[in-house]
Amino acid sequence: MSSKLVSVIIPCFNAERWLKEAIDSCLQQTYTNIEILVIDDGSSDNSLEIIKTYGNKVIWKSLPHQGGNHVRNYGFRLSKGEYIQYLDADDYLLPEKIARQVNFLEKTGADVVYGDWRYKHHYSDGTSFLAPIQIAKTQTDILESLLANWWTAVASLLYRRSAVENSSGWDENLLAAQDRDFFLSVVMNGAKVVYQPGCYAVYRRYGNVTVSTYSKSRWIECQNLVLQKAQNRLAQSKKLTLKYRYALALSYFELARESLKVDYSIYPLFLEKTLILSPDFKHKSKHITYNLIQNILGFRHTERIFLLLSSIKKLIKPLHQFLINTKEKLSVI
Repeated sequence: MSSKLVSVIIPCFNAERWLKEAIDSCLQQTYTNIEILVIDDGSSDNSLEIIKTYGNKVIWKSLPHQGGNHVRNYGFRLSKGEYIQYLDADDYLLPEKIARQVNFLEKTGADVVYGDWRYKHHYSDGTSFLAPIQIAKTQTDILESLLANWWTAVASLLYRRSAVENSSGWDENLLAAQDRDFFLSVVMNGAKVVYQPGCYAVYRRYGNVTVSTYSKSRWIECQNLVLQKAQNRLAQSKKLTLKYRYALALSYFELARESLKVDYSIYPLFLEKTLILSPDFKHKSKHITYNLIQNILGFRHTERIFLLLSSIKKLIKPLHQFLINTKEKLSVI
C-alpha cells in the first residue's frame, strides 16, 4: 500500500452540528498517512471549540469570514500531501475511501479519481435516512459531461497535488457552483480523470433545501458565470468543438428553464445562448406532444408556445387559489 501523505482539507463555517462526524470519519480511515486541515471561516457557533478538542490530531487555523472558496485555497497552501481530499464540514467519508482511491490512482497513473456517493437526508423533526447510491459511472469525455451539467459530490473525489496546482484553484468570487467550476478548471488544465466504482462518500441534505432552492437567482447567476468562463477558455484555445458547443447549449437551455422559476425576463437570454452555440438544438422532452410540435415547428417556435402556456399558467394559478379560498370561506358561512 502507498505511504504517500494525503491532505484532507475541511472548510468550516458554523458547522458545530456535523463537524465532529466529518473529522472523525477522517481519523477512522484505514489509510493512516493523513494530515487533516480544518480551516474555520470565522464561525460564530461552537465550531472552533470543537476543533480545538482534537489537539495535535488536526492542523487548524481560524480566519476572518471570507467564504468557503478562500478557505479551501488557504487550506491547500498549508497542506503538504501528495494527494488532496476536499471534505465539507457537514459531509463524511467511509473508512476505506482514501485507501481505495490512493491505490487506484497509483495503479492507473491518473490525476483524479471519483466514485459513487449518496445523500443523507435530514428533516426538522430529527429523522434522517440514507438515500439510494448515486452511481457516477464512467464518463467517456469528462469535460463534455461537466459542460452538460453532470455532477459528482465533492467528497467523492481524490486529487493528485499536481492536478490542483495546475488548476486555477477555487474561484473566490463564486457563491455557488464553485465545485463545478473547480473540477472544470482541473480537467481543462489537462488532468486525467478516472472512475472507480463504489460508494464511500456521504453528502448531507436538509429537507428539500439545496443551494439552488435556497437562492435560485444566485445559483443561476453563478452557473452562468461558470459556463461563460469555460466557453471563453475553450474558444480562446480553439477547442470549442461541436460536442462541447452542444454540451454548453444543453446547460444554457436548462438554465433557461430554471430561470422561469425566478425571472421570466432572463429566459430568452439563455435560450439565445443555446441557439447561438447549437443552431439545430432540440429539446428531448418527456412529453410526446412537445416533441411532436418541435418536429413540425422547430425548437424555437415550440419554446415560444411553451413560454406562452407557462405565462398563462402563472397568471391563472393565483386566481385559481383565490377561488378555492373564496369557496372555503363561503362554505363556512
